[in-house]
Amino acid sequence: MNALPPFPSTLGTQDIGIARAAVIGAGSMGSGIAAQFANAGIPVDLLDIKGTGASPNGPAEAGIERQSKANGFMHPAAAQLVRPGNIEDDLQRLSEADWIIEAVVERLDVKRDLYGKIDRVRKKGSVVSSNTSTIPRADLIAEQGPAFAADFLITHFFNPPRVMRLVEIVSASENSPELVQRAKAASHSILGKTVVDCHDTPGFIANRIGCYWLAVAALEAKSMGLTVEEADAVMAAFGSPRTGAFGLLDLIGIDLIPHVWGSLMSALPASDGIHAYDLPSDLTVQGMIAAGHLGRKAKSGFYRVNADKTREALDLSTGLYRPEAPLDAASLPGKGRDLAALLQSDDRLGRYAWRVLSRLIAYTAEVGPEIAKDVAAIDTAMELGYAWREGPFKLAERCGIEQLAERLKQDGGDVPALLASALKNGGFYAKDTSLPLRTDGARAQATDHSSDLALPAIKFRRPKILGNEGASLWDAGNGVTCFEIHTKMNSLTPAVFDALDQSLQKTASDFRGLVIGNDNPRVFSAGADLSYFVDLVRKEDWAALSAFLSRGQDLFMRVKHAPFPVVAAVAGLALGGGCELMLHCDAIVAHAELAVGLPETKVGIVPGWGGCTQLMLRTQERGSDPVMNVQRAFNTILTGAPSSSALDAWEKGLLRSSDAIVMNPDDLLGRAVARAASLADARYRAPEPATISLSGSAGKDALMERIHKQRETLRLTETDIIVAETLASVLTGAALSRDTASENDMLALEREAVLALAKTPATRERIEHMLATGKPLRN
Repeated sequence: MNALPPFPSTLGTQDIGIARAAVIGAGSMGSGIAAQFANAGIPVDLLDIKGTGASPNGPAEAGIERQSKANGFMHPAAAQLVRPGNIEDDLQRLSEADWIIEAVVERLDVKRDLYGKIDRVRKKGSVVSSNTSTIPRADLIAEQGPAFAADFLITHFFNPPRVMRLVEIVSASENSPELVQRAKAASHSILGKTVVDCHDTPGFIANRIGCYWLAVAALEAKSMGLTVEEADAVMAAFGSPRTGAFGLLDLIGIDLIPHVWGSLMSALPASDGIHAYDLPSDLTVQGMIAAGHLGRKAKSGFYRVNADKTREALDLSTGLYRPEAPLDAASLPGKGRDLAALLQSDDRLGRYAWRVLSRLIAYTAEVGPEIAKDVAAIDTAMELGYAWREGPFKLAERCGIEQLAERLKQDGGDVPALLASALKNGGFYAKDTSLPLRTDGARAQATDHSSDLALPAIKFRRPKILGNEGASLWDAGNGVTCFEIHTKMNSLTPAVFDALDQSLQKTASDFRGLVIGNDNPRVFSAGADLSYFVDLVRKEDWAALSAFLSRGQDLFMRVKHAPFPVVAAVAGLALGGGCELMLHCDAIVAHAELAVGLPETKVGIVPGWGGCTQLMLRTQERGSDPVMNVQRAFNTILTGAPSSSALDAWEKGLLRSSDAIVMNPDDLLGRAVARAASLADARYRAPEPATISLSGSAGKDALMERIHKQRETLRLTETDIIVAETLASVLTGAALSRDTASENDMLALEREAVLALAKTPATRERIEHMLATGKPLRN
């Protein structure tokens, strides 16, 4: 990042051809897109209409402020890369941009007028795209020249841009393959998006299918006499978000139904299935809008939150609110987990489930050839755009497409051509390769939907080297192995340690590098197996607990001092022991949304597998003052809060500036393998034993003086004080009475501290509570 803190480099952003971007429109979407460019280290201009008085850039500045408050920036410093401006005074800046994104109001006349102004100042070959969600590409460029049309795409992002991974791209034959590929590569590597190619049709993919689903779910529930809670429970059983359909409509905003659904319906022919489910004309919807029940933003929609935080639900038959009566998934046929059982049930919930799913699958199959090139694009759009666990075609496969087609015929309906093709070709996805069916009925090719750098591809190409129930070692190519943990939440168990021990030996004998990572974007490792830890504490088997701590320390030190490079590929949660494992690696390649931390203090202990030691070494690398170093490490561990991003992890000292970040988790493993190979190519040498500078008893006293002063402000309990003092003793080496310590000295302090705290009743109570509830206890 230009002139910003020495953050880790963001890989994959160079050589794409997008060195500077511009976004026009500083609303929540436009400012969010600009913030995401900045998160990747790309400078960006954010322009809006001219403000009044002394604040000509006021609207754009307000957009930047909005993203700062909404956590759109991964680090406060990233906001410095967004340069505010206005379209009257600063349009010339667009000549510097390699990609110009329009995100203004959904009015065709406004957009067309703006495009003429953009075309007069932009540089030749720059990508220009619209974030429209409703207007066809052909209409947008109707008044522009051929050069502008050749560089123009639709890039439909979803809100909020930092969180939602989907971007739908609409291109045309007049766009060069190079330009389209540049936009896709930038969307993928800079903005961290999953790109789905769409045809130039109303609503594209996600909104075309999503709006139909929501209309069917809402109106069928009303016609069949279901409550909103019952309908939402059934939809959640499909794998839709926990909000269900009515909760999602509240989130979208009831007042947007006439605009969003109305625009879609007006753009589609009368023969389209959505006209049978006219949501804007529904009297309940119209009454809610008239009464100001506009959804979550009004605190009343299909659900209402009262001043006392109690919730009510709208009675679809009377239009009046009543106390909410949530439906437990366990009370559904199939207990909310067996979709086939739910669909086969002849009660009203089962009939409703079939009514919605059958219409959804039939409609999606009918319009599939119109909106996308293959079924995977449609499934991906729904999974990422509407947060479904599985898209409609995957749902159909889970239900059984033969049974689905037969039941459609029994209901008097037709079997859509795409569903018939799936029956003929062995499914929407090939059983052996998972390759999707194209919407023209042919099977997609492997190059369309595969990555040689992803772990599933590695597993498909090569046999497992070794492994057990806890972890496996794979040949990742280029002389590098991949150690994959596959326990629940990738927790560190004795079996994982066994496999790691064997993997270090095997890599040393037959390979030249090791990557520690997996294909779960949500969890790298949640840390030690708490149930195993608790079992030892309950038995008061202190010798076994000491041995468990020692084994973890020894293995992690072997990782650090292995004769080959070890790289951590880290995404999602990396907590406790998972964080400690990461800290012992030579290098880290982290997903930008990394949530890493050392939360041991929440269960009444301190990091015991080298977390204190390695964090002290990392803070020591950043400064020469032992007092300041220990204060930074102490603050990071005592709060126990995971990072809000990889940039925040750097701020906390958990990443080095020499580590690397990827914006897209799909790139993580491949980049880590390349990093391990690069270190091996550079004649890798293991790090020398390190020395930690200690602040001693004086440093401990300084830490605890501040803690006692802040006790009431921080709401620290007596147990918190005991843990804080123990942590301070470890980090300062107060018991050693010298200025420096070896890593082994520090590890011994960690081990002794964990054992001492584990023997206290307060800590044991905290651990038991965390294991039972998943929440920390304030005792």
